[in-house]
Amino acid sequence: MGTAGADTDTVAGERRQLLNVAYRLLGSLAEAEDAVQEAYARWYALPDSRRHEIASPGAWLTTVTGRICLDVLGSARARRERYVGAWLPEPLPDRSEWAHGQGGDLAEQMVLDESVSMAFLVVLESMTPAERVAFVLHDVFRYPFAEIAEVLGRSSAACKQLAASARRRVGAARPEDVGARQAEAVRQVRRAWEAKDIAALVGLLAPSAVMTADGGGLAGAALRPVEGAARIASYMVAIADKAPGLELLERTVNGAPGLVALRDGVVLTVAAFDLAGGRVARIWVVRNPEKLRAWSGED
Repeated sequence: MGTAGADTDTVAGERRQLLNVAYRLLGSLAEAEDAVQEAYARWYALPDSRRHEIASPGAWLTTVTGRICLDVLGSARARRERYVGAWLPEPLPDRSEWAHGQGGDLAEQMVLDESVSMAFLVVLESMTPAERVAFVLHDVFRYPFAEIAEVLGRSSAACKQLAASARRRVGAARPEDVGARQAEAVRQVRRAWEAKDIAALVGLLAPSAVMTADGGGLAGAALRPVEGAARIASYMVAIADKAPGLELLERTVNGAPGLVALRDGVVLTVAAFDLAGGRVARIWVVRNPEKLRAWSGED
């Protein structure tokens, strides 16, 4: 990327990286797409002479995308205070399971790794916008602090401090096991849920487990987290009683084993899980249909 005046194909090739950065910064695929689109609009709005002066279009686009995301994160806090119930990041399917059309193109763009796990994204939500940008750009994407300073408008030293503060927040948020152990735990949860077996569910959940649901006021969901294995198990069985005809499938959610509930082939719910000590410690349930478009075939 060191040559001046990159051609159109080279600039367009940056989209994959930019989209991955923006999704991790914002936790919303729709907002990430908008941010990247805006960055490209600003690029093509530059005079030809200015574009030819930019030695690294990729770095320029990353800086602009980062600044746009920073602005979005700043305004998002006020919007989420008005959000109905809990706000959760938008869940992503496995590449092979994206909806057709536009989603198929996005599937080729997104990289699913531990930095998009629901546990990781939820912790990112607890950070200040500046911490999140510094941490994601440096610790996840390995951008140097000198470039991050351009995004945040702060010194490199200040950006290092922001990333260090964010790193402390992350702590043990990385998934305990996204392999066979989690897949088996999710499978057992599905079977117990389908059997409406409260005792089995309680045995699969950590005593202090927490379930958080996001309906966004558009779909029924608990407005506050449900805490404790017994309460969660009772809640899950009550939901099963009230929603006959649901089909529960084991699917990859943000790169880890999860569950998807369908009725008549339409995805209504996506659930992500996190384990601690071999038991399910956290369940994140997304029911807001606006966050399920990658699963449902809507563009």
